[in-house]
Amino acid sequence: MAARAKPGAATQPGDRALGVTRVFDAPRGLVFEAWTRKEHLDKWCAPRGFTIPYSEGELRPGGAWRSVMRAPDGTEHRLSGIYREIVEDELLVFTHAWEDEHGKRGHETVVTVRFADQDGKTKLTFHQASFETPEARDGHAGGWAECFDRLSDYLAALRVPSGT
Repeated sequence: MAARAKPGAATQPGDRALGVTRVFDAPRGLVFEAWTRKEHLDKWCAPRGFTIPYSEGELRPGGAWRSVMRAPDGTEHRLSGIYREIVEDELLVFTHAWEDEHGKRGHETVVTVRFADQDGKTKLTFHQASFETPEARDGHAGGWAECFDRLSDYLAALRVPSGT
């Protein structure tokens, strides 16, 4: 199980930035792969109850990514961005914006994810900014917390030896 920050502790100084640190019981290379390979991302990178019926991306600086999350009620939420920086097993930096049904992008934030070894586990440091409002930040805090819980469960399932 990943160590979990309390919701109030997730916010870094400033009312338009979100920062979360989690420790995952998995090797850094596997956690990085979970963030960078479609077959992994589609399994965990949405809040609980949501599915990802569509995703694509070109994992390289300047490469675009796009995803659709489907809510339990069938509502689809489209999002996209551009990868800015990638250092294998260490760092991901990408933009993030919601899209309307016509593909028009809304307010863009920058997401920075750092991966570090910590006692045989992976310390993940997540930062997203700048949000338009503190309420938008708080909405993302809840969504990412559920994603990180799903990631922890997914990594645990990957690490279970077959036949057990």
